[in-house]
Amino acid sequence: MNKDLRRLLDLQQRAFAADPMPAKAARGDRLGRLLAMVERHADAFVAAISADFGHRSRHETLMAEIFVAVAAIRHARRHLGKWMRMRRAPTAPYYRPGYNRVLPQPVGVVGVVSPWNYPLQLALGPAVGALAAGNRVMLKPSELTPRTSALLERAVGECFAEDEFTVATGGADAGRAFVELPFDHLLFTGSTAVGRLVAQAAAKNLTPVTLELGGKSPAILDPSCDLALAAPRLALGKLLNAGQTCIAPDYALVPAAQVERFSAAMRAAVAGLYARTVDNDDYTSIVSDRHYARLEKLLEDAKAKGASVVELGEKPDPARRRMPPVLVLGVNDGMDLMKEEIFGPLLPVIAYGSVDEAIAYVNRHDRPLALYWFGEDGASRDRVLARTVSGGVTVNDCLWHFAQEDLPFGGVGASGMGAYHGEAGFRTFSKDKPVFYQARRNGMFLMRPPYGRVFERMVALLRRMA
Repeated sequence: MNKDLRRLLDLQQRAFAADPMPAKAARGDRLGRLLAMVERHADAFVAAISADFGHRSRHETLMAEIFVAVAAIRHARRHLGKWMRMRRAPTAPYYRPGYNRVLPQPVGVVGVVSPWNYPLQLALGPAVGALAAGNRVMLKPSELTPRTSALLERAVGECFAEDEFTVATGGADAGRAFVELPFDHLLFTGSTAVGRLVAQAAAKNLTPVTLELGGKSPAILDPSCDLALAAPRLALGKLLNAGQTCIAPDYALVPAAQVERFSAAMRAAVAGLYARTVDNDDYTSIVSDRHYARLEKLLEDAKAKGASVVELGEKPDPARRRMPPVLVLGVNDGMDLMKEEIFGPLLPVIAYGSVDEAIAYVNRHDRPLALYWFGEDGASRDRVLARTVSGGVTVNDCLWHFAQEDLPFGGVGASGMGAYHGEAGFRTFSKDKPVFYQARRNGMFLMRPPYGRVFERMVALLRRMA
């Protein structure tokens, strides 16, 4: 496997050296083939993903995987010409009539390591930006979704030459070998713990990294919040893919006086979204027995340490890994479910007394990948936006900032570094090369040796102009 990975990298490096600045037509063609691949195999991807999960809602896959991938590709094709253009940059008066420009240039071969929770969209999203920027791409998908990874390998192989875009499957050993390759850029999506290891491996080659990690993303319900409006949106954000979403709201900060009303509103919201959660094609299974057992253990630990549970659905079905949604009240930082990203349909609720108290709680912990704020008080909203740091924010809803191709997406601190999506992805996988064009006639001859009084006067003049 290691030898084959090295062979693929060498192949792509040679191809890039032969064509280091692909024309717009070549890049557009690659994006077009990627689009055709997704549309041609859409039903097969839906089936493969569902089989890998044990059951994944078909409609969730169509929306969160197929649609998001198609929208990203089409957005890149529409804007490719603008992104590729050399850009003007200001030039200080004392350097004129020379002038500055910025040339976006492909970096070379981009490695992408994608996770299991959205195995198509989080694999192709980074590839879109890398291909648009003119790079070659090697993709290592997750071994936890083997059917989807195998389909990706086959579909990409049908549409692309190995020296353009290729998929390398395999287990954990293959993943470790992959991230140790000397890529020109490496993007990893996954847990914070593994992200640290990936960064260490990439550092040995001085490979730039974009890390899309996770963490505990809060939902803050302001006292001005309309619970009837907020609860269904929060419930959907939490329960999409049964909570197995890196930007899912991980816990809710609720005014102490409204916790009881919040619980009732969430119960009504879940009932409106899912008449049943265990025997319902719209509700997704937990991906593996190991992950199901981990969630059960988190819940039992919370109960043992004094938390109370509000069940929002039927009894769980471990045989099919169907876990209905649960509110966990009376939580504290000593509980395991408040120490790690939950990645499932458990929603801890923390009661707070003032907005500043909620802000302080968020700021005492690692910076989250996402933050959600619900309410009508603009001053309170702006206070939260100004005094918290997070990868991204959706106001009065959940998840939707991720879907905006005109916004960068990325984490901060423990939730990641760097960004992609749309133009941000194009820039991430490009080198913005600064170019200064010197004029035929200019005043720089006054700055040459032999130095003397004229030089000193010129330096003094430049210092005043700077």
